[in-house]
Amino acid sequence: MLAVNYSTIRNNLKSYCDQATDNNETVIVTRKNEKNIVIMSLEQYNLLTKAARNTEYLAKIDRSIEQLESGEGKAHELIEDDDE
Repeated sequence: MLAVNYSTIRNNLKSYCDQATDNNETVIVTRKNEKNIVIMSLEQYNLLTKAARNTEYLAKIDRSIEQLESGEGKAHELIEDDDE
């Protein structure tokens, strides 16, 4: 992970973008008033968002299991599809 101030990134944007994409480097751009940003490759960003979605999904499954174990589940008959 690299931390670079705004002026440096502005003068060397291509180089830092290449580091983010070619070396999977995360670049933190420090700005005034703590309004910092992060530059990362799209591949890394997609992996990060996928991991977040998976975490949310697993949390839903955990809540469902807890509900079933505490007796909050309901049994239903399966609905058959007549199109077959």
